[in-house]
Amino acid sequence: MTVNYRKITVSYNKLFKLLIDKGLKKGQFALITGISPSSVAKLGKGANVNVDVLVRICQELNCTMDDIMEIAPKVADQHNKEQFPSKIVEPCCH
Repeated sequence: MTVNYRKITVSYNKLFKLLIDKGLKKGQFALITGISPSSVAKLGKGANVNVDVLVRICQELNCTMDDIMEIAPKVADQHNKEQFPSKIVEPCCH
């Protein structure tokens, strides 16, 4: 059995612009929010992070998720159909 899912690209550029506007360095940001340096690195790479991390950021910076992240728009294929890139993942259990 295979599972087909659509990958959604997320950008945290808004978060890092907000940090610049507030005069916060990444290390200070990690201390204030209580998130790990590895989570900060994941944010910098646009990688997946736990929703709890995003909630802590929003609570400490007094903002919403719209203020710190963007979801990339869908990509159109040759036939002008909207789609996300897909990946086939093998199930964890047999």
